Amino acid sequence: MTANNNIPFLDLVTPHKELRAELREVFEKTLDTAGFIGGPMVQGFEQDFAKFCEAEHCIGVGSGTDALRFALIAVGVGAGDAVVTVPNTFIATTEAISQAGAGIVFVDIDEATYNLDPKRLREYIETACDFDANTGTLVDRKTGARVKAVIPVHLYGQMADMDAIMELAEKYNLIVIEDACQAHGAEYFSRKQNRWCKAGSMGRVSAFSFYPGKNLGACGEAGAITTNDAELAQKMRMLRDHGQAQKYYHDIEGYNGRLDSLQAGMLRVKLKHLAEWTELRRAAAGRYRELFSEEAGAIQPYEPEWSRAVYHLYVVRVENRDELMKQLASVGIGTGIHYPIPLHLQKAYGSLGYKSGDLPVAELVSREIVSLPMFPQLRADQQERVVSEVANFTSTAKVG
Repeated sequence: MTANNNIPFLDLVTPHKELRAELREVFEKTLDTAGFIGGPMVQGFEQDFAKFCEAEHCIGVGSGTDALRFALIAVGVGAGDAVVTVPNTFIATTEAISQAGAGIVFVDIDEATYNLDPKRLREYIETACDFDANTGTLVDRKTGARVKAVIPVHLYGQMADMDAIMELAEKYNLIVIEDACQAHGAEYFSRKQNRWCKAGSMGRVSAFSFYPGKNLGACGEAGAITTNDAELAQKMRMLRDHGQAQKYYHDIEGYNGRLDSLQAGMLRVKLKHLAEWTELRRAAAGRYRELFSEEAGAIQPYEPEWSRAVYHLYVVRVENRDELMKQLASVGIGTGIHYPIPLHLQKAYGSLGYKSGDLPVAELVSREIVSLPMFPQLRADQQERVVSEVANFTSTAKVG
């Protein structure tokens, strides 16, 4: 097996070769103007990305983690509060909650979509909390914390069932913060609004990551926040820049969480190509669906009729997942696991008191999921080989 026959899990080299001239122009402009922090490059990207997300405001920040943290702080989440989210996400989601000073509450996921299950959210609210309709306060009986916000994670590039989540949030006075770090351009058909809505346009605030491997990736660390609330937008601009309303005038204590101009410029170049890349990802997902069959022994991603996913990852479920990954690696096919241990069972959150069996769907899924190669330049013949190898493995495993 030669290197040329290998199929990478992700190809970050090819798109940068294709855009090399445009990206070099951004780099040279940055050097020529010495505009390294803030300025027209950042403002231009913020305007373009806000429009892309169908949101009024975009605030560029240093990372997706910054985006989540600043969003939580800006809406007033802090000590004595609790935030509800899912256990099958990258730890940045919950790090942001802790770093804002709040407690974490996990609810289980929908087994078909792998996103927050609104039924489980309702169950938690109605059985584990008390709601004071006069004050609009929801309190977790076990901890005494005020449940102030919910963070649905649009995992793998597919939005959570936002209508159902927003309905519960409205009823119980919860702030909805979208974790859209994997969902650039994903869409959700809102039955309530009778229209398609973009990720980043439905919650009070939304967070995006531009980590290099994302559908819209920087050439380093970067993130952004979107919102339709002008007051919140201004507060988050201050939070990212040491609390400054203007240079050396600090209205609040803040952070050093600014988006570099160079990264903003490169993201602005890439944003022009994102729609095309998304369609290529969707086409690749469609080919996977056609190539796989029930006999292949792999459960395919489920895309509800109300979803237009962007396939940041193509995640299937199989028995003997680890053995499959070893087999694919032996023939030069890259894979990944997103994520192998649910957060409620991570050592970092041992103090929260969760145990195995508390969130059974997330735990089951975590043992079976495997992410197959997925990127815009993925060829049909490469996908045919991936599916053939998976089918060979699962059929052999059945016979064995």
